[in-house]
Amino acid sequence: MQRLNILIWHIHGSYLNALARIEHNWYLPTRPGLPEGYGGRGRTFDMPDYVREIPSERVRDLDLDLVIYQTPKNFHQDAAEILSERQRALPSIYLEHNTPKDSAFDERHSVDDSCTLLVHVTHYNRLMWDTGVTPTVVVEHSVAIDPSIRYVGDLDRGITVVNGMQKRRRIAGYDLFLQARDRVPLDVVGMETQSFGGLGDVPYRDLHRCMAQYRFLFSPIRYTSLPLAVIEAMTIGMPVVALATTELPAVIEDGASGFVSCDLERLIGHMQRLRRDREEAHRLGARARAVALGRFGMNRFTREWNSAFAQAIELRGGPQLHNLKPLTAAAAFRRDAADSHEDRDA
Repeated sequence: MQRLNILIWHIHGSYLNALARIEHNWYLPTRPGLPEGYGGRGRTFDMPDYVREIPSERVRDLDLDLVIYQTPKNFHQDAAEILSERQRALPSIYLEHNTPKDSAFDERHSVDDSCTLLVHVTHYNRLMWDTGVTPTVVVEHSVAIDPSIRYVGDLDRGITVVNGMQKRRRIAGYDLFLQARDRVPLDVVGMETQSFGGLGDVPYRDLHRCMAQYRFLFSPIRYTSLPLAVIEAMTIGMPVVALATTELPAVIEDGASGFVSCDLERLIGHMQRLRRDREEAHRLGARARAVALGRFGMNRFTREWNSAFAQAIELRGGPQLHNLKPLTAAAAFRRDAADSHEDRDA
């Protein structure tokens, strides 16, 4: 595939950090004060040089090939404000990060457009959303983290990584985290977590070395997409203890690569067990890493996203691009592919 000029808003920083490793020309709109979606490259991410910031008032001057929307505001409001009429008619993708909110199984998606490709990040999400006439595909996650980082597990404590979980009490499992923390030593990292004894925000470039010191990751989230923190933990070889909800039972094999259950008491028991048995934690973590490298590798992610770009272009009557040579992930992460036989795509 030839190199594309792509506009995308900064909505989900960790996801964007992986997506932007695919070698296209990425443009991130900015506005004074950095309101939602207009934060540019972000302060805690080390993105490639071909990821460029552009003031929102200059977006109309760009020679774009594709636009990626990620929120209803992007699609219905931001597009009208910053894109030209020609740009609004370009091939487009709506990247849906989330599960349905108002109804788990009967919610109509805000995008109903046969010429826009809707990309889901999990098969569970695709199953549950009603997307009408909008064509859909699934591109499962990947993560762009330093491949030299490995699980250590010296601290006989668990860690939870969730931003602002106290503001999403039921969905993010804030109540479950507090119950578990009363019985198991747990730290929590993420924006605004200091208000309930957490460690606060840790820059993404430092996060995974911090995580690697803990014995396990605990994910108390009830109902969201597959948390990227889970994939990040698995990638470095860290065992995960999580609720058996949404996509997680299809990712973590209970007792083999981590522990999943809808019974909090059982999960607390597993956390206590991992604190006592470091060898078991390393055994589970090694299996989790093998799963992550096989299923969530950057090569597969790059290949499937380039296919999605080609499909979006065809939906607008553009040229067929399937048979052109695919781009690889960014050079900064090519060492992943050389990181021994462990890094194989499924």
